[in-house]
Amino acid sequence: MATEKKKKRVMIAIDESECSHHALEWALDNLRESISSSSTAGATSAAPEAEEERLLTIYTAQPLTNLSYLTAASYGSASPEFIKSLQEQQQKVSLALLEQAKEMCARQGVVAETITEVGDPKETICETVDKLKVNLLIMGNHRRGAIQRAFLGSVSNHCVNNAKCSVLVVKKTG
Repeated sequence: MATEKKKKRVMIAIDESECSHHALEWALDNLRESISSSSTAGATSAAPEAEEERLLTIYTAQPLTNLSYLTAASYGSASPEFIKSLQEQQQKVSLALLEQAKEMCARQGVVAETITEVGDPKETICETVDKLKVNLLIMGNHRRGAIQRAFLGSVSNHCVNNAKCSVLVVKKTG
């Protein structure tokens, strides 16, 4: 009888913030055993059906660039070349961020895949959780005040209430 590995997927959503970096460090320090590539569930069990494959995904969303200020700054519309240049720069920053996170994982002996998408982080994170069938989403908390949350919204709060998986919000103390 062929054994089928159960997939357990953890996704860590990151951005350029210090709290996001802290969430990744916290996950690696505290959950390394749980997010390593593969293992046998219940180390004392030799049952073939106990095999599980663990997948770690590091995710970042590239927010849609607000180009309204460019129109005002350029007394008209911004050139397509300039807009493309801004979008390419944003993608380079996102890819560098993911590469840095992947290297942090590798130093801890954890293999991770990376994904970046363009869009509203609140929506794209929840959509990716659903698409990849993530079991646990880990993210940081910007610790914004009530007024900032009212105007900017809270990505972590949105994900806690809308993601189709458990969500762990890592707060930076101190």
